[in-house]
Amino acid sequence: MPILQDIADSLPDDGEASLIRRAAAGDADAVRHIVKAHNQRLYRLVRAVLRSNADAEEVLQEAYLHAFSRLAGFKGEASLSTWLSRIALNAALMRLRAQKRQKRAAAETRPFEADIIPFPLSSSTADPERVMAQRQLLRLIEEATDALPEAFRLVFVARVIEGLSVEETAALLGLPPATVKTRLHRARKLIRTRLEEQVGPVLTDAFPFAGTRCDRLTDAVLAKLGLDT
Repeated sequence: MPILQDIADSLPDDGEASLIRRAAAGDADAVRHIVKAHNQRLYRLVRAVLRSNADAEEVLQEAYLHAFSRLAGFKGEASLSTWLSRIALNAALMRLRAQKRQKRAAAETRPFEADIIPFPLSSSTADPERVMAQRQLLRLIEEATDALPEAFRLVFVARVIEGLSVEETAALLGLPPATVKTRLHRARKLIRTRLEEQVGPVLTDAFPFAGTRCDRLTDAVLAKLGLDT
C-alpha cells in the first residue's frame, strides 16, 4: 500500500493521526492495532443490521478492506471510530438490501468471493457452570435484541451495548437526538417484555430448596425444638 502523503501533510504527528499515517503506509502493526481497537463495536453494529454472526464477520472484513483502501479520504473531520462505523454500517445495509432482493427474486444467495479469514473463537478458563449460565443469559438478550425492529435495534446496540452517547448515536445513524431517545425507550420496553415472557416461567424454579437440603434443615429445627425422634 503506497504512502499517502496528503494524510501525512494534513494531520499532526501524534496519537490517532500517526497511527493512520502508519496504517496508510502499510505498517502491519498499525493496521492490527486499528482493527483490534474497533472490532467489537463494528461487529456489534454490523450484526445489529444483519442478525447473523457469519454474515457480520464477512461484511466487517469487507468494510475494513474498503476503509484501509480509502484512507486518503479520511481528513480527520470525524473520529476514526465514527468514520469506520459509518463504513461498516453502509456495508451491512448494502448486504441486507442485496439479501432482500435475492429473497424477492427467490434466488439462491451467491457465495462471497473474497478470501474471508474467520475470527477465532475465544476460550475461557472460568467456572464451566458460571460460563454456561452467562451464555444462556447472553443468548436470551441477543435473541431479544435480534427480535427488535431494525430502527430500534440499531439504536439499542449503539446506546446500550456499545455505550455511545445520544449525540454520538444520532451522528452515527443520521437521526435527531430526540428520535434516538424515543427509539431507545421503545426498544428497552420491547426487550423487557420479551425477556419477562421467556424468563418468567423459569423464575418459579429459582433458589430451589428441596431434597436433602430441605430434610436437613427440617431435622435441625425439630432437634432444637426437642421434637426429634
